[in-house]
Amino acid sequence: MANMDIILLEPGKLGQVGEVIGVKAGYARNFLIPQGLALPANKGNLKSLEARIKSRQKVLAQEKKAAEALGERMKDLNVTLTVKAGEGKIYGAITHANVATALAALGFEVDRRKLDMPKSLKDIGEYEISYRAHPEVGVPLKLTVLAQK
Repeated sequence: MANMDIILLEPGKLGQVGEVIGVKAGYARNFLIPQGLALPANKGNLKSLEARIKSRQKVLAQEKKAAEALGERMKDLNVTLTVKAGEGKIYGAITHANVATALAALGFEVDRRKLDMPKSLKDIGEYEISYRAHPEVGVPLKLTVLAQK
């Protein structure tokens, strides 16, 4: 059984994106390459992979710089939500979407899935939450939940 060197295009059980690995030739020819999960490891594909990695690094650096700028603007931000409540308990719960909507009202368009907070908040009070603007950049936020009068 002959082995074939391939370049992985998708992360998975075999390895990380861009990794060159050896697999059985039939598996590469019949599954990985037709599915778009890998490319044969020849000179042309290796050269294009290097170019793709360099351009991806530039994009990641720009995204990190933008995330750091957003973090500076959001630093020491206090988000206040006013909700219906009785005896310290909220009717319903504060969700990630509620916080994202409140941030949008303050002029910050954020992805609710990148908010780090408990699954749902059900009590009135102050909470420390954070926003993961980038995998390496987290922005701490203060969330204040008040009862509606």
